Amino acid sequence: MNTSNLMKLPVIEGVIDRRILINYQAEEEVLNRFLPEGLRPKLVKGKGIVGICLIRLKNIRPKAFPKAMGISSENGAHRIAVEWHEAGALKEGVYIPRRDTSSRINALVGGRIFPGKHYYAKFQQKEIGQRYNVSFQSEDGTYLSIKACESKSWEKESVFEDMSCASSFMEKGSVGYSPLIEKGKFEGLELKTKNWAVSGLKVEAVKSSFFEDESIFPRGSIKFDNALLMKNIEHEWIKLKDKPRFH
Repeated sequence: MNTSNLMKLPVIEGVIDRRILINYQAEEEVLNRFLPEGLRPKLVKGKGIVGICLIRLKNIRPKAFPKAMGISSENGAHRIAVEWHEAGALKEGVYIPRRDTSSRINALVGGRIFPGKHYYAKFQQKEIGQRYNVSFQSEDGTYLSIKACESKSWEKESVFEDMSCASSFMEKGSVGYSPLIEKGKFEGLELKTKNWAVSGLKVEAVKSSFFEDESIFPRGSIKFDNALLMKNIEHEWIKLKDKPRFH
């Protein structure tokens, strides 16, 4: 069967068991060189916001299917907060140039049934109490690792005034677009949560092969900003209409 001809699932539901949002501040001109035409960075105090979403999903299945048919996986998504104009209105969301997953099923059908090409990666996680040690390495060598613990303190050098401001910013980035396997087109996915709640993470160490790649982000053009945590969030993923371009 040619999976490229299969219809993408319109609505998927499940539980976000754990979601870590690792956020960086980056220079606008660097992001402009990286983004597709029509997209521009959404700025906070003159800085673009980029990062990685580390998300553990449970019971993922087409809407109305029983939980027993759901699948679970660890996933990583590289994200850039963006804005664009559509039908005369200003829209906002995230551009997702890369997705990694522990699920070989997702890696096989990503970009065909599930939106966005998915790279298969090996994830490791050690979560004890309020401490999190999560990492992944993909088959092409892309890697990320983070060590953090839950905390009510806020990063003094963040471009966000406080956790509430950062949370609101992230919540508005519920629409994400990824490049299609077919070049020049983008497919969208909207995250709808039944409850939105975040807590803070104090990061002890973080490494990212993507954001530390000086061929993409020259030295001094990117800086760690903050990290947020979400747990036990019921949600839906809604397939959006593909875009040949952004206006």
